[in-house]
Amino acid sequence: MSPQLFEFRLPLSLEELLKSGGVNQYVVQEVLSIRNLPSQLRAFQAAFRAQGPLAILEHFDTVYSILHHFRSIDPGLKEDTLEFLIKVVSRHSQELPAVLDDTTLSVSDRSAHLNALKMNCYALIRLLESFETMSSQTSLVDLGLGGKGKKSRAKAAHGFDWEEERQPILQLLTQLLQLEIRHLWNHSVIEEEFVSLVTGCCYRLLENPTISHQKNRPTREAITRLLGVALTRYNHMLSATVKIIQMLQHFEHLASVLVAAVSLWATDYGMKSIVGEIVREIGQKCPQELSRDPSGAKGFAAFLTELAERIPAILMSSMCILIDHLDGENYMMRNAVLAAMAEMVLQVLKGDQLEEAARDTRDQFLDTLQAHGHDVNSFVRSRVLQLFTRIVQQKALPLTRFQAVVALAVGRLADKSVLVCKNAIQLLASFLANNPFSCKLSDTDLAGPLQKETQKLQEMRAQRRTAATSAVLDPEEEWEAMLPELESTLQQLLKLPQEEEEIPEEIANTETPEEVKGRIRRLLAKASYKRAIILTREAIGHFQKSEPFSQMDPEESEETRFLNLLGTIFKGPAASTQEKNPQGSAENMGPGQTDCRDKPNVSEPEKSREKDELVKQEMLVQYLQDAYSFSRKITEAIGIISKMMYENTTTVVQEVIEFFVMVFQFGVPQALFGVRHMLPLIWSKEPGVREAVLNAYRQLYLNPKGDSARAKAQALIHNLSLLLVDASARTIQCLEEILCEFVQKDELRPAVTQLLWERAAEKVACSPLERCSSIMLLGMMARGKPEIVGSNLDTLVSIGLEEKFPQDYRLAQQVCHAIANISDRRKPSLGKRHPPFRLPQEHRLFERLRDMVTKGFVHSDPLWIPFKEVAVTLIYQLAEGPEGICAQILQGCAKQAQEKLEEKSSTQEDLKDTPMLPTFLLMNLLSLAGDVALQQLVHLEQAVSGELCRRRVLREEQEHKTKNPKEKNTGSETTMEEEMGLVGATADDTEAELIRSICEMELLDGKQILAAFVPLLLKVCNNPGLYSNPELSVAASLALGKFCMISATFCDSQLRLLFTMLEKSSLPIVRSNLMVATGDLAIRFPNLVDPWTPHLYARLRDPAQQVRKTAGLVMSLLILKDMVKVKGQVSEMAVLLIDPVPHIAALAKNFFNELSHKGNAIYNLLPDIISRLSDPEGGVEEEPFHTIMKQLLSYITKDKQTETLVEKLCQRFRTARTERQYRDLAYCVSQLPLTERGLRKMLDSFDCFGDKLSDESIFSAFLSVVSKLRRGAKPEGKAILDEFEQKLRACHTRGLDAIEELESGQGGSQRAPSARKQSAVSRHQHLAPAAWDNDFVTPEPRRTTRRHPNTRQPVSKKKSRIVFSSDESSEEELSAEMTEDETPKKTTPIRRAWTRRHRS
Repeated sequence: MSPQLFEFRLPLSLEELLKSGGVNQYVVQEVLSIRNLPSQLRAFQAAFRAQGPLAILEHFDTVYSILHHFRSIDPGLKEDTLEFLIKVVSRHSQELPAVLDDTTLSVSDRSAHLNALKMNCYALIRLLESFETMSSQTSLVDLGLGGKGKKSRAKAAHGFDWEEERQPILQLLTQLLQLEIRHLWNHSVIEEEFVSLVTGCCYRLLENPTISHQKNRPTREAITRLLGVALTRYNHMLSATVKIIQMLQHFEHLASVLVAAVSLWATDYGMKSIVGEIVREIGQKCPQELSRDPSGAKGFAAFLTELAERIPAILMSSMCILIDHLDGENYMMRNAVLAAMAEMVLQVLKGDQLEEAARDTRDQFLDTLQAHGHDVNSFVRSRVLQLFTRIVQQKALPLTRFQAVVALAVGRLADKSVLVCKNAIQLLASFLANNPFSCKLSDTDLAGPLQKETQKLQEMRAQRRTAATSAVLDPEEEWEAMLPELESTLQQLLKLPQEEEEIPEEIANTETPEEVKGRIRRLLAKASYKRAIILTREAIGHFQKSEPFSQMDPEESEETRFLNLLGTIFKGPAASTQEKNPQGSAENMGPGQTDCRDKPNVSEPEKSREKDELVKQEMLVQYLQDAYSFSRKITEAIGIISKMMYENTTTVVQEVIEFFVMVFQFGVPQALFGVRHMLPLIWSKEPGVREAVLNAYRQLYLNPKGDSARAKAQALIHNLSLLLVDASARTIQCLEEILCEFVQKDELRPAVTQLLWERAAEKVACSPLERCSSIMLLGMMARGKPEIVGSNLDTLVSIGLEEKFPQDYRLAQQVCHAIANISDRRKPSLGKRHPPFRLPQEHRLFERLRDMVTKGFVHSDPLWIPFKEVAVTLIYQLAEGPEGICAQILQGCAKQAQEKLEEKSSTQEDLKDTPMLPTFLLMNLLSLAGDVALQQLVHLEQAVSGELCRRRVLREEQEHKTKNPKEKNTGSETTMEEEMGLVGATADDTEAELIRSICEMELLDGKQILAAFVPLLLKVCNNPGLYSNPELSVAASLALGKFCMISATFCDSQLRLLFTMLEKSSLPIVRSNLMVATGDLAIRFPNLVDPWTPHLYARLRDPAQQVRKTAGLVMSLLILKDMVKVKGQVSEMAVLLIDPVPHIAALAKNFFNELSHKGNAIYNLLPDIISRLSDPEGGVEEEPFHTIMKQLLSYITKDKQTETLVEKLCQRFRTARTERQYRDLAYCVSQLPLTERGLRKMLDSFDCFGDKLSDESIFSAFLSVVSKLRRGAKPEGKAILDEFEQKLRACHTRGLDAIEELESGQGGSQRAPSARKQSAVSRHQHLAPAAWDNDFVTPEPRRTTRRHPNTRQPVSKKKSRIVFSSDESSEEELSAEMTEDETPKKTTPIRRAWTRRHRS
């Protein structure tokens, strides 16, 4: 076919060119074989050299054949074809301008150039797409093989780097489109297919996931420019909009790419309308459809968010279209719209010079953001807080909204979502960092200035009103000025009428209506609005027929009637006559009132100055009011945030720590509480949390302000000393760990240590408390570097332990603590071959300690006892042969006590009376004996045992070195034992047995000094009536507990006395101390204490708060360390969850949190806990029961556990006795995280609880289960839910018999025959307990008769599903009957309770 006679029509696919179409339509005549393609390509190249770009008209079949065989031909041929086609199109684009400008161009020539253009572009673009397709497939293969060598593989596949070839082709096409090629078409209208051909390759390239990579940036820019030309010159907007929407829905990587393109088109190409078209398409998307298409919604959301960041001003005009998505279900779209609003507030609607319309738009956007701070989705709430954080950081939030947004942030601190809480903390921190009020935000400091300036403002207003009254003013203007304040006062009085009684206003019988009107007018002029209103009310009742008090419209509201009447009085004719007749006006004034009209008129400049001062004062008061309100909100937030410091989420804890650092820097007084509260986090196992605490204290304390190193050291010491004020032992220990860390890393300057020593030695002026805190800080630092104290030991002894009167025992105690840190207090490890650090007995330190303890013994100083305890501990820790020193101390003190007793007996007149030792001496003596006994035990088990072990290891090493090689080979059996570690274990056991025998046989033997104190100790403890002094009782009980720690024999003989005191003592401090002591005994002698375990649990219900707290701590430790059996009395721990003391409740919650990590522990205990707590005779009330069970059931997360518990709880309905128990069981079922299988269990057990559904609360509980399961239920699950709900409602309205009717009506019921049979039986015998429900039986009522403790109960051999340890105890064990025959004799060995539990 002649080139001049055919028309090339752009096909949709390659195959269309093989089919004959319309008249003169070009058709490919022959698809060449692969073998002939190279020669035909060379022929095409030769023709091109001769004819130019029009050569394609005769050789298109060659190019078509290459495209047809693209996958099979040689890569070199592909590359040659691509390079040649680029050359052809480039040549054509160069020649076309001359052709287009030729006015004499014939129709046939124009047609030839048009066909050549279409053919060349078609061939080049299809070749480009073929290369791109192959490149994408290669990328997928590379993804599987790994990225290494990817570029070389790509080059091997194509023969060249395709990613570098795309950009020149796109630039060539852009250059071509920029020509006036439309003149080649008839009527200069370019066909849509050609534009689609060129732009289609751009969209095809964009679909490649790698297009968003940084290395492909030139390609992206070339695509953007090409599409920009198509938009501006070829009316491509509609197609581009549709294509962009489709690509956003299907390709997640394109959001940022398309945003860059659209923003460029809108700015550089002037195509702002495309933004509106795209946004309109997104806005018209159905929200329900987007909720079903999360990938599409994600793409749209990302596009809108980034577009708002780039061109917020252009997007703002289209925001109204997107508002509907704020009510849609998809949270990502809501986030995107809200983020767009925030960007507009940040970039467009920022500043104070906005026009009214822009200000309204900004306020609407901020209102919307605030409203979605309460969105149902936590991600939206979190996003709103993040957006407000950005707005605050960039100071774009109007001051008028500060209080509202701060309140929003404070409210979100209680959010269930951790992410929301974290962002709320960040927002509050941003408010603090960017607050416009002050660098110090103390509400107590702000309250004073606010009150003072408010009073000043009121005085200025009163003066101005007085001056205004004296001037000739228009009453109408005066009335308008006072109207707002008058209205607020009137509203307040109408709401709180009792305030009228506080300010009585009476009308004399002789007063006329005019006189009363004058009084009202004067009160209004003086701004005494409250008195004026009260007087008006009196006048209305007094002058019911006199004007103007009688002219009241009953149809108007009371507020309106009052305002109209007051306005009439104030603006009435009397006001104008008053101005004309000052004399008459003066006559109407009461005594003591003068007329101001005689004063000279104030000049205009003076008036202006006074007005400006008033405005300034009003602004100052408003500023102080806002600052005060902001400070109050921050203070409120501190209380909430401090409770979040021990959350499980590390990021939240880190945010809380950073917040408190910032609050502390802003001088909020309550911040010190948070700074102290974070101290225990230094022991956190999370490295991020521990490091956050260290960084916080570095920031707060290690970089103080000061002009010199000494000034900085003084500030640092002062700040650290503030932390020590009223600090607990736990706080001091945490601070010691932090300082130890700083010292080890050399972060504390030498000037700090030097200044501390100067203050300790009183070389600089300081108070006794400051001196004491300096020694404390030195002791803490000695943990990190012992040489800080060790090199100045003598100095420290002379500072705190020198003889003086009166003796400063507090300082001496801190000195002992500091000295104790120069040695390692832990048991020596086997790796240490050197002997432990010890000082000789003759050292001056021990001489001074012995003298201070012995001489202070005879003085009644309350600080002597804690000092003595620390001194004895230090002696055992550092002295060689400490038992000798302490024996001397005990002998010296006992001798002094005996001398005092002899003095009493010699001075006593009546020889018949027994001489009495002063109580404080007896207390000191017993306390000292107890301390020595406990430290002697610790010394034996740690220091002596460690030293024996160290010497044995050294001896074995020496023997091993001295052995001959022959001897080493002969002892094969010994070598095997050594390899198995049996030799070392046997030696350890031998050493432990030696220490135990010393404790059992020698320490309390009659020959030892400690044994001499036992009779005295027992006499005091056994006779609380005779020795009733509280302090003596405390000391004696503690000493008894310490003596019991030494020997199992002694402990066994005194356990009954210990537990009698624990139960019967009237002093909470004694019970608390003995709880700790018995807890220690339970760890040391578990088999002895085991029979007494119920008495330990009984202290959890002690009336004293202190005892309950201690009991909770002790029992938590014993249970979590498996030192006591977890019996049914663990329900007493559950009761602590509702303790009125928040700290005790938090302690119980923490216990169950830890217990939940121990396998199935809580699951196994739940049946016992439910039975005991719902027991009508010994349980708790209904509301507390709900609170407890809601917490405990939240730990049940496994589906199998849930299903088993549901079944058990449903069966438990049969054995429950009261309606209260029915309700409790129903509540427990409703709190479980049920699944479809759990629902089937409930259906199978329906007859167990069906007859109880007439109770409204039980019915509601089961209905709540249905409503929970409906969320996200599958279609098959919904059918079961419908059946279950139908049964519930039938039983609720008509009883259990309705189920039989319902089942008979549903002949095709799907329930199993076995279930029907079981149900039929249970309907007739619903009170009989199930045979396999023996682990869920309600406890029997408390019996009045008591069985003998030696009576053994028969144990059932039948294996139950779940074994509960509470079956081994009974309710009456809670009662402490401390007679000899009722002392527990059962000594069951302690086993790990969890190994017997049912595991799911």
